[in-house]
Amino acid sequence: MTDHPPARETVDVSILREIARNSLVHALNSVNGAKTLVLDPSLAGPLSLVTEVSLLQQHGVDKMFWLEDGALSAPTTNIVYLCRPRITWVKIIADQIKRHSAESQKHTYTLLLVPRTSTLITRVLEEEGVLGDVTISSYNLQFIPIADDVVSLENSEAFKEIWVDGDETSIYDSSQAIHTLQKLFGLFPRIVGKGDHAGRLAELLTRQTTLHAGVDRESLLDVSDTFDSLIIIDRRIDMITPLLTQLTYEGLIDEVLHIRNSHIEVPVSLLNVPSNPNQSASGSGSTSVAPAAPALAQEKKRKYHLSASRDPVFAELRDLNFASVGKRLNKAARRLDDDYRDYKARNQASVSQLRDFVGKLGGLQAEHRALQLHTGLSEMIVPVTRSDIFNKSLEIQQNLLASYDVPGQITAVEDLIAQGAEMQIVIRLLCLASIIAGGIKSKTLENIKKEVLQAYGYNYLPLLLSLAAPPLAILLPNPLPSSASSAVSSAKYPYTALRKSLRLLIDGNESLDEMENDISYVYSGYAPISIRLVQCVAQKGGVLSNPANNKEGAPEEDGKKGKSTFLGLPQAHPIVGFKGFEDVVESIAGRTVNITQKGAGVTNGASTTLRQWSNRSRSFLSPNASFSVAASGKRTTITVVFFLGGCTFTEIAALRWAGFQTQGRKFLVATTGMVNGGSMIESIAGIGRAAASSNEANL
Repeated sequence: MTDHPPARETVDVSILREIARNSLVHALNSVNGAKTLVLDPSLAGPLSLVTEVSLLQQHGVDKMFWLEDGALSAPTTNIVYLCRPRITWVKIIADQIKRHSAESQKHTYTLLLVPRTSTLITRVLEEEGVLGDVTISSYNLQFIPIADDVVSLENSEAFKEIWVDGDETSIYDSSQAIHTLQKLFGLFPRIVGKGDHAGRLAELLTRQTTLHAGVDRESLLDVSDTFDSLIIIDRRIDMITPLLTQLTYEGLIDEVLHIRNSHIEVPVSLLNVPSNPNQSASGSGSTSVAPAAPALAQEKKRKYHLSASRDPVFAELRDLNFASVGKRLNKAARRLDDDYRDYKARNQASVSQLRDFVGKLGGLQAEHRALQLHTGLSEMIVPVTRSDIFNKSLEIQQNLLASYDVPGQITAVEDLIAQGAEMQIVIRLLCLASIIAGGIKSKTLENIKKEVLQAYGYNYLPLLLSLAAPPLAILLPNPLPSSASSAVSSAKYPYTALRKSLRLLIDGNESLDEMENDISYVYSGYAPISIRLVQCVAQKGGVLSNPANNKEGAPEEDGKKGKSTFLGLPQAHPIVGFKGFEDVVESIAGRTVNITQKGAGVTNGASTTLRQWSNRSRSFLSPNASFSVAASGKRTTITVVFFLGGCTFTEIAALRWAGFQTQGRKFLVATTGMVNGGSMIESIAGIGRAAASSNEANL
């Protein structure tokens, strides 16, 4: 297998983190003096990605508590509530204010709503009789960088809000965040998208741009020379991909250990590695032997930030198919062991040579720690991937994707219920079967629903009803009852046609190495529909054939470095919408978006604050960004792909692999939040894991 090609930088998205930090500091400084911060637990994770406790303390935060029902004993006069605009939170706040009033406690209250204020919240506070006691403001938290090429609103509930609750607030919030990108880097020359809600988002974005230009034309940049387009993927147009089990390293970590706001819970022993290289295991790689998986599962856990920029081993592993991870870990261990042996052999080295190597030793120790961590994580994942339930689930998925014996797969799902498989695994497989086959036989579906309720509890009845109701409608009977609405009747998904026209399944005779350079590598032979649609816009040749079959685009061996490099890649073509794939795209229900934006003709500066950020944004472009000229003499631009309703880590991996197949175009992923099939089902069922305990808050 070839080495993963080196990462190619896009825009330095750290500017968004800096904006978020400065906005938070400004909001806190609006309250003079020491203050108690009462925090919405769902915001703890996002805030940990943009700030730290020490910064909050520097700006007057004396104590932090979770926002929860019950009395609040605040040590300061000032109390600052920081929460999302949810009625539940506001009623708790109103109750605490009334308790303080009854106990004759004197406090000054400030409510910071994320990302913006709400008329509904004001009305609730007025009905509770405490509106006059609260100063209402906002903390406009928008995109948060979670990787060098990924920004997220970190709203894990966006999918449920849009497609189950019918709440389009997150669509508006998305338009605001994307509009901020335009303020920083200029207008997207073209906006392309698929899906009804993608159309709604595009409308809001263009309307906002027009209104903003009309009010203050000087505050908006001209057409961007950094971004060539914005591609909006409505999550509802591809529900198959998130329902599948993710098979990349980062994706499986998310499936098994649950990544939350780029953090996972890690056994403490995996983070404590001897710093003395002489303690390394001799002859078997430089990493110490990690405890066995059962022992690791029993250990005390600690949060660990999964960051490719700080963890070189994770950067190398995250997008690999898990079947390739073991070989890559062994290779890294052997390389590190050679470096340590070199260290031990330095007895006869000169002073200058020793000084050079000591400077390198810190990096070796960091890689040593990272290697042990990921070896341990892999050992925790392997028992899951070797379990009967996991492999049976994977077999059912593969058979369904091939449309093979769908009734037999439904029977196999019933067997999983009898074996005690997790509820979310069963529901994911049922929804997958329903989407691919255009519904499940009515009698069979009713019987299996009864089995689900009897096995997992009747509290899941609302979940089953939500999955069958429009606009979601992904668990349906076949044929549909005559009483079904037109929205449900039109929900049938053209999977069989898409499988052929978008080349979704790769020939099973190809090895993993052979399919490596096609995006289907990440799912061991299945290409995510969402990413194929992105390719229909930005990489049309990748839809029609595997770039590895094109000798000009195949990786070539660099004998000097011992690594494979991607040479002779085709130049990216201009963005012209779904041209060439119109019939395929139109077969999928939902609007097709193709909008061209023209600049506002900005020649003068903006308002002071915006002008500063706009000017600084140009310094946050990497040396390889859009204004630079590639070796071919053509410019390199960035395509922003926005997933409305969430995306999976494996989809991001697929998009990265797609980005390595051409030159002249790079991808920046933006999303409302990170999801997988399990988290989506749990969110709809209302059984999401608690974000925090009842103790004093910590970021």
